[in-house]
Amino acid sequence: MQSIDIITEGSTASLVAVIKERGAGGESQIIKQAKTEEDLKLGKSSDNDDNNNQDDEAKLAKKKQQQEATEQRPSSLEDCKVSQESLNRALSCSFTLAARAANVGSGSVSSSSNNRKHVAHQHANSLNRKIQQLTVQSSSASGGDLTPNKEDFRILFQSKYLFDVNSNNCCNNYNNMSGTESRSYTSSGSMIVVSNRLPFVLKRNDLSGKLERKASAGGLVTAVAPVVINGNGIWVGWPGMHMDNPNEQIPESDPTDRTPTAGLLSKKVVAVHVEPTVFDSYYNGCCNGTFWPLFHSMPDRATFIADHWKAYSTVNEEFAAKTVNALEMIHKEQAGQVSGTPLVWVHDYHLMLCANWIRQAADEKNLKLKLGFFLHIPFPPWDIFRLFPWADEILQGMLGCDMVGFHIQDYCLNFVDCCQRSLGCRVDRKNLLVEHGGRTVRVRPLPIGIPFDRFVSLAETAPKVMSTNLKIVLGVDRLDYTKGLVHRLKAFEMLLEKHPEHREQVTLLQIAVPSRTDVREYQDLKLEIDQLIGSINGRFTTPNWSPIRYIYGCVSQDELAAFYRDAAVALVTPLRDGMNLVAKEFVACQINTPPGVLIVSPFAGAGEMMHEALICNPYEIDDAAEVIHRALTMPEDERTLRMNHLRRRERIYDVNHWMKSFLQVMGSLEERDSVGATVMQPVTMDDFDDYLSKYIGDNHKLALLLDYDGTLAPIATHPDLAILPLETKNVLQRLSNLPDVYIAIISGRNVNNVKSMVGIEGITYAGNHGLEILHPDGSKFVHPMPAVFESKVASLMQALQDQLCKDGAWVENKGALLTFHYRETPMERRPQMVEQAKKLIEETGFKACAAHCALEAKPPVEWNKGRASIYILRTAFGLDWSERIRIIYAGDDNTDEDAMKALKGMAATFRVASSHIIRTSAERRLPSTDSVLTMLKWVERHLSRRKPRNHHDNSSKFRRAQSGITMEMSFTQTT
Repeated sequence: MQSIDIITEGSTASLVAVIKERGAGGESQIIKQAKTEEDLKLGKSSDNDDNNNQDDEAKLAKKKQQQEATEQRPSSLEDCKVSQESLNRALSCSFTLAARAANVGSGSVSSSSNNRKHVAHQHANSLNRKIQQLTVQSSSASGGDLTPNKEDFRILFQSKYLFDVNSNNCCNNYNNMSGTESRSYTSSGSMIVVSNRLPFVLKRNDLSGKLERKASAGGLVTAVAPVVINGNGIWVGWPGMHMDNPNEQIPESDPTDRTPTAGLLSKKVVAVHVEPTVFDSYYNGCCNGTFWPLFHSMPDRATFIADHWKAYSTVNEEFAAKTVNALEMIHKEQAGQVSGTPLVWVHDYHLMLCANWIRQAADEKNLKLKLGFFLHIPFPPWDIFRLFPWADEILQGMLGCDMVGFHIQDYCLNFVDCCQRSLGCRVDRKNLLVEHGGRTVRVRPLPIGIPFDRFVSLAETAPKVMSTNLKIVLGVDRLDYTKGLVHRLKAFEMLLEKHPEHREQVTLLQIAVPSRTDVREYQDLKLEIDQLIGSINGRFTTPNWSPIRYIYGCVSQDELAAFYRDAAVALVTPLRDGMNLVAKEFVACQINTPPGVLIVSPFAGAGEMMHEALICNPYEIDDAAEVIHRALTMPEDERTLRMNHLRRRERIYDVNHWMKSFLQVMGSLEERDSVGATVMQPVTMDDFDDYLSKYIGDNHKLALLLDYDGTLAPIATHPDLAILPLETKNVLQRLSNLPDVYIAIISGRNVNNVKSMVGIEGITYAGNHGLEILHPDGSKFVHPMPAVFESKVASLMQALQDQLCKDGAWVENKGALLTFHYRETPMERRPQMVEQAKKLIEETGFKACAAHCALEAKPPVEWNKGRASIYILRTAFGLDWSERIRIIYAGDDNTDEDAMKALKGMAATFRVASSHIIRTSAERRLPSTDSVLTMLKWVERHLSRRKPRNHHDNSSKFRRAQSGITMEMSFTQTT
């Protein structure tokens, strides 16, 4: 019988070479065998040998073999025997398909031909069907049981092929026992990946001086790069070096490159270039100096420096601009084509502000997109996160996405809690939803996996690197204070002290990969570890044994796989970690019998997922030593049971499953998101129960202080079009008639204009942000203003009209102040126009204050909505107003922030907020004017349930206090 080799990795060219070695006759015979449907059946052999004769004796032998296999199911892959005949049948078919795709007859291999890619896809799918047939045949032979017998079990795991059409590789990638699921996923729309670094590193050749690509290892690149390439997507990131010429062309991949990024063309790569000093402040200052320790719940190590935050914002804005350019490029390429919505995926703590600016620019340019974010490190609880001075901006930046992903459920709940407590967003904890700026943002746990099969293959082929009979306790970490290396060493020392039977039987092999070697904090950590290892070794070392072996440096993938494979125990005990893939890599490489034991910290994401591992609190040194002792003395059957469960889970939930889960959540696969609802329900009156019912109570009077534009009435293109909805007006009218309710409308409009727009008698109106106040009894307050500004108002208005009132811009005269509107001005004209208007306003002596698509020119007086609110409340209820009443304030712009700050701690405050990044002093955010109406309805319902108080004099329910201010009129200065 002619043998057929098993090819688990390598290029199509290698496969062609194997076929050619067998001669032209063998080659033509293989291709010929696949020409008819009859010959493609897996039940028919590829070769004419004794194993395939059809005499009675062979039939009886085969039947007996199947019966024996049915009776004894394999418990693990290692228990199975290889059936060469069945392997040959599957392999022959795979050779045929690969030979066809590679066009062996002509000897050409072209990865750039779309037709060839299509053919290769067809043949790869055909191979899937063949293995499915094998599974069906196995179940038929065993009486309908779908579990494969020993022979077929081995085939499904060892004959695993996926034809990589971009780099023409035959890769080992069939993971599940069913062997029926393809692990290559494609987004329905082109994907733009935005990460701090590109999926490869650029290096300059010392001899030629030209740029070259160097591969980047990691599961993220392995899973995401093929989706970007297959979907004609783009990758945005920093190239890994500062270039003198930012326009220098990024090179194409090397022809011999077989990494996942080999098919990523240079025109599909957008490099982000940042000035070196700004980048250093952004990366080393803010990212690593602030976010890394803070998000790992170590705030004492974090620094909060305004310049670092400024650099972080600047770099994020640059990334956003480059991403929008990439999005425009994809839209132009797909113009006139039927294609899915482009998917933008932003990664990690380096780019938490980026998404909001991407969305703003895309909305302004009318570019459709789906926007997702994934954080690869933990997200801290609220009491730690709020220590960051710019925490609100970070949350709003992330909420610019449609979906925010984290490793585990705990991080999701921390994020949702921060959104509610810091931003006042409405949230749905059950379905993990956050409402922000009128949009629903989904929050999802998406635990990342590893390329499981690649590590299995490495473990199978890696040579042995440790020649010892000692039990190896393995630690693999980057040298970082979050990894708990000092605690681990102390726990191992305690083990040797409490359990001397392990001396000269066990060795701790600690691999520490250098990190941030130029930072003093990391230098001190290395010194402490070096001294501690020296102390332990000095204490316990014998002539034939040393307790700790220490490798400070990088090790190759082959060496690492060998360490994983041969270790008896793996210690993954960080003080805090997002997921920690070392635990998963160790499990994948555990192919020996009996297997090792995994010890995981509960403070790593892996500790939440890998339930069969031993859980060890690294802070409890004594307990940690006992856990290591238990792992070293664990019975073989328990070790096997635990590891089998761990391997099964990690095999299924690998990095490709993570990729698929993300595409599902984003709606870029046919399957829908399986985690409950995906859209927040509209605001209902019940949403205000928990927040307002206890605050207002059953006896207190209530003051409602409300802005008009954007709060009671929707924002309109012209102020005259901002009409108060009839339903809102009717609710306000009914509330004004209740004995325990006082209403004041505080607006930026002229006081007479706002009164005419609302049209309700018996309530207070404040215009020009409180400079004018009209009381229910008809008396009026006007804040004094220097007379010199009366003439300046006219001259400023004339200057604005003459120089800037074009392209839809216009000036509104409100008497005491002016407003320059530019809502109808094209986006590209706005920045220059706003800058000129601000300059004119300030040169005239007024304050230039930003509003909704407008600039307001305010006189330089210390009076705003906050001062006006306190004046109104003091006038209506007396000097002790804060003890007698409850207050609700609702507004929608920066002028309302003055009132929210002034009333903080004394009022329930609401901000009607858009999706733009907004810092607010409000306790809660509302998505729209409709939700303000719902809140007013809740107030009406709550107060209408009160029992009437007959002793109360309704005719004079809100008199101005006689002991307070009695003169309401003021005058304008004339000198």
